[in-house]
Amino acid sequence: MGHFEGFDVTGFWDDSAYALEQYVEEAPPSPQLIASLEEELSGYRLPDSYIALMSAHNGGTPARTCFPMPEATSWADDYIEITGIRGVGRTRPQSLGGEFGSRFWIDRWEYPDIGVYFAAMPSGGHDMLALDYRACGRHGEPTVVHVSQEADFAITLVAENFEAFVTGLVDESVYDTSEQDRLADLAAVRDGSFSPVLLRAFREVADVLPDADRRMRALAEALVHDKGFFALHADARSTLMYDYLFWLFSSFNRVDSFERYLRTPAQDEPSYALPDYELMIAFGLESEQYGFRTGGYAPGFLQDWWSSRIASGRIVETADGYRLTDAAVTTLLDGLATVAGQGG
Repeated sequence: MGHFEGFDVTGFWDDSAYALEQYVEEAPPSPQLIASLEEELSGYRLPDSYIALMSAHNGGTPARTCFPMPEATSWADDYIEITGIRGVGRTRPQSLGGEFGSRFWIDRWEYPDIGVYFAAMPSGGHDMLALDYRACGRHGEPTVVHVSQEADFAITLVAENFEAFVTGLVDESVYDTSEQDRLADLAAVRDGSFSPVLLRAFREVADVLPDADRRMRALAEALVHDKGFFALHADARSTLMYDYLFWLFSSFNRVDSFERYLRTPAQDEPSYALPDYELMIAFGLESEQYGFRTGGYAPGFLQDWWSSRIASGRIVETADGYRLTDAAVTTLLDGLATVAGQGG
């Protein structure tokens, strides 16, 4: 290959069903495809080592996904983790030119245009790895950097070049903190303080659900037992939590659109007095934190939930904005009672 001498390239990839569907292009990149993608990526020349690796296996999920870090990032104190490396192509959602390719994060999520965002991380878009061309120019040899959306797009050096990054990846077992994470998240959902948004909502629904706070903790504890951590995805209990949060939120807020529910329109200073989804269990204000939170979320899961609820008629538009139907509320309350009866 001219690169990666002595490195086991064939054993580098883990071709799971997810990787094959989301990342792996069916053919190596042609010179014409490389040139057209580089033009599409604002003229950044992909490193020779990147092209060499993609010519052998065009994108995918590595078997070793962790990289040691000398300083802390928003991901962890001493390492970062990736979920995949983008292939050179356009046919897969996670390829460089795919639906969720490099330009998507710059154009839609407002990541800084410093180069090419080539690797996704488990945070669902809240941090990313990039080939950074700021020092070398668009045709030079870029460094690899970590960019944190949650830390105002702070940039941290990861490796001097792409080849050094790939050969430096280690197995996730080196940093296995799953049991500590599970215990910490259990403590948070059992005893962590609630957002002011939730506290207000619990009071609003007290006549219907007097133990709304305990039902919230029971459902969150069940999620931690299922996953080993507190996060919402597309599973049944996450969907129940999405329903619950929306019902609570709409008990004292008018929801005129999904976008308004997700995030309050731009304001100088976010405030619990102007609540939105993000301020319920995802993020807390710097000046007034709370303990019962996931610390992040993937908007795509929430958008899919909203679309499915609209399509099924469980959420309808009324004179008071979008609301769960009475039948949907009954189903929700029954689901919460079932989870509480199971003891999490």
